[in-house]
Amino acid sequence: MATYRPEVELTLLEARQRACRFLREATDLLGFGGVTVVEARAEVAARSPDLREMFDAVVARSFGPPAVTAECAVGFLRPGGRLVVSEPPDDDEGDRIPGRWPAEGLDQLGFGRPVVGGGPEASFVVLDKDRSDDRWPRRVGIPAKRPLWSS
Repeated sequence: MATYRPEVELTLLEARQRACRFLREATDLLGFGGVTVVEARAEVAARSPDLREMFDAVVARSFGPPAVTAECAVGFLRPGGRLVVSEPPDDDEGDRIPGRWPAEGLDQLGFGRPVVGGGPEASFVVLDKDRSDDRWPRRVGIPAKRPLWSS
């Protein structure tokens, strides 16, 4: 993303210290000046005044199950912001998405209905944040231990 859109400021979130060190070294080596690396758990960082509802978009790949990804991301997005999540390739996208991203669970978090993009080899789901809700995300580990829905 930094290569194709150098004018965009990016914040990378990673909980593991070693991975953060690698990301900082890589972004420095590649000359990506507009990239910040934050070392924190998403549930904690999303409550930080510096990061809470500060972003127009969140992009997630291989983060976790849909309920965990949506709950952890919603605190970073401004109302009107967009969450884009990579999805596993599947020929039957139309049937799979409602089960993985149920409207009722997304509405509870403040998201609208999911929109599928991409194709059979590279698909993604786009969720627009309609409204704020201070309940999300819950404490560290709770979204994964007690997801709002199962997929």
